[in-house]
Amino acid sequence: MGNTRERKVTVIALITAACILGDAMLFIVMPIYWRDFGLTALWQVGVLLSANRLIRLPINPLVGWFYQHMEKRTGVILAIILAAVSTLSYGWLKGFWLLLLMRCVWGVAWSLLRLGGFLTVIEVSNDQTRGRLMGKYNGLWGLGGLTGMLVGGLFVDVFSLELVATLFATISIISLLFAFRYIPRTKQGSQSQPKNNDNDLSFWRRKETWAVLGTGFMMAMVIFGIFLSTLSRLLDVQMNESFVWLGITIGAATVAGFIQAIKWGWDPFLAPLVGKVSDEKFGRIKILILAFLVSGLTFYLFTLEVAFWFLLILLLTFQLMSTILVTVSDSLASDVATQTSKVGLMTAYTVAVDLGAAFGPLFGYVIVDYLSLGTLYLLTAILLGFVGVFWLLLLRANSMSKLI
Repeated sequence: MGNTRERKVTVIALITAACILGDAMLFIVMPIYWRDFGLTALWQVGVLLSANRLIRLPINPLVGWFYQHMEKRTGVILAIILAAVSTLSYGWLKGFWLLLLMRCVWGVAWSLLRLGGFLTVIEVSNDQTRGRLMGKYNGLWGLGGLTGMLVGGLFVDVFSLELVATLFATISIISLLFAFRYIPRTKQGSQSQPKNNDNDLSFWRRKETWAVLGTGFMMAMVIFGIFLSTLSRLLDVQMNESFVWLGITIGAATVAGFIQAIKWGWDPFLAPLVGKVSDEKFGRIKILILAFLVSGLTFYLFTLEVAFWFLLILLLTFQLMSTILVTVSDSLASDVATQTSKVGLMTAYTVAVDLGAAFGPLFGYVIVDYLSLGTLYLLTAILLGFVGVFWLLLLRANSMSKLI
């Protein structure tokens, strides 16, 4: 029975991985080949790469309503179709406005996939397995990001954008077979017990709700916003010059890609392990406190001039902390959702995460423009430390005993 339940998590994660191939490829290819997309200015690249995240802010509540009233399989199938259409468009449609529309389509697809994945983990897990299964889900769908960036970038260079977009769209469509076979035809609302009534809005009055929403916002703002948007700039500032290795010029962009690839590569193995440890007696909150405090220290050290090898160690340390933060934050949100409203809480959590990820680059570059990169990282270190201390005080007060 356990294997059958775990297989559902594996399937929804691999379906998500197949659907995210085109989006990941775009982040590597569009900044370089933007004219091939029919764009006329670099600012259009920035808008297109962020549009899917912005559209999710108003869309996520609608997706939550959808899963309350429609079968989960219907939502996943719709997401696959939308993902395939948007991926195919990246190779065959030209011009800013058409691509903007397709990026919004992908935003809807991702909202359906993400919430569908969260609900699947909640459905098949218990307090002893939720962290491990959440880690497994996050790690496996991350393989799509790794493949899309590495294979997509290479194949566009060797073949063509049209061929890669068609190939990735085809892989998305093939995943429909797995959706029909393994995704259950159930409505989330039909599984709710009275204490988990998804039409009950009382979860907004619980302190646990606001704690996990605030944590999700901060986690996403730092990891998916500030860090990702400034990583190349940090390396460019800290690296005095490019260097040559085996005849290949290694610059800031290359090192940034390498740092990201390492994380995508270890997540399928490390994230489930982190989740499993958090399921056991050590507990999620203690791990969360440690990860926030170490992350804050790491950002403080980013402000100092250090040797390049030590900078790489710091970057990999933060990437390790980011794996822990994402896994444990998602698991904590799922814990609260099982005690209140599954769809309602997880919908609010996805909004908080998307809002943080969208706010991060804006906040970061305003600080960089008016002050400096070092000031941004110092402020980030303070914010991370503040969240760590906040959870430490909650732990000492034992005021969230259900989650400890």
